[in-house]
Amino acid sequence: MTKYRRRQFITGLTSTPFLLRQAVGAQPAKKAQIAITYDLEMSRNYPTRKNIDWDYRKGDLDEATKKYSLEAARIAAKAGVKLHFFLVGRVLEQQDIAWLEEIHELGHPIGNHTYDHVYLLARTPTETQFRFTRSPWLVKGKTVPQILRENIRLTQIAMKQRAGIEQNGFRTPGGFNKGLTERPDIQAMLLELGFKWVSSVYPKHLANRTEQGVSKEVFDSIVKAQTDAQPFKYESGLVEVPMSPISDVNAFRSNFWTLDEFVKATSLSIKEVIQNQMTFDFLCHPSCLVIEDPQHVTLKTMIDLVKSNADKAEITPIDRIAKTVK
Repeated sequence: MTKYRRRQFITGLTSTPFLLRQAVGAQPAKKAQIAITYDLEMSRNYPTRKNIDWDYRKGDLDEATKKYSLEAARIAAKAGVKLHFFLVGRVLEQQDIAWLEEIHELGHPIGNHTYDHVYLLARTPTETQFRFTRSPWLVKGKTVPQILRENIRLTQIAMKQRAGIEQNGFRTPGGFNKGLTERPDIQAMLLELGFKWVSSVYPKHLANRTEQGVSKEVFDSIVKAQTDAQPFKYESGLVEVPMSPISDVNAFRSNFWTLDEFVKATSLSIKEVIQNQMTFDFLCHPSCLVIEDPQHVTLKTMIDLVKSNADKAEITPIDRIAKTVK
């Protein structure tokens, strides 16, 4: 795997003739790139902890989730920034997709998140999705590669035929510490399907919360993990744009964080990224945040933070980040 190439500073400035420096002019500093992404799917344990059946119908978005997604898109558009959404294809089986069409019309790119939210590292057909474990006849006679390819291809077709949307990138359901490093076959499949970049890496970090709250050690671990969430290119040529910790479901669902703690971790991470001219790929799920952050505090905080550092950072869709990876 080709390692991510960090920026290179111009050296020997003090020895450069003054007139030459004056003629060339100061080179603009590289800006930190912040992507704000929303995975359009239902999340287990939301809107209440007893909701555990969403794993079998990830694309059956409820009205609250659709409304929240559109609200986020409108807030961002009003602020002059673009979010990046990733869509589970089964969403397009619903009767009403006007909310999704408006998100598209607002200029926010929408990527492929597979049709059924399948597990790309599965080793057996029924392991690809909870739905197929319960109803194995749905994938009878099919191999894992066939299931994965069809799930991705169907989403592309559905987006185009139902909503007139050209897919923009691919995100794996679930994030993996090593991404697709050990799966050149999956890399090859994505390239064959026309993808130039993928978002599959989610680095390790601490996330536990005690009765006293989230500790400094945990916050520091999340900030430190940003260095492991920087874009790179696999040997196959496929570009990887990792997801940046901490995700909403990791914080709220798995570790019972408060909103203030989540906003703090996100802000600390973005400040670190800005200071070091890195990349930050915020990962969230409207089906989770509509409960945990109904007023879009996290989104508004990120927009304000980046805009207050406009000379050092910018909010951008992932495809623009991917194009900078050499």
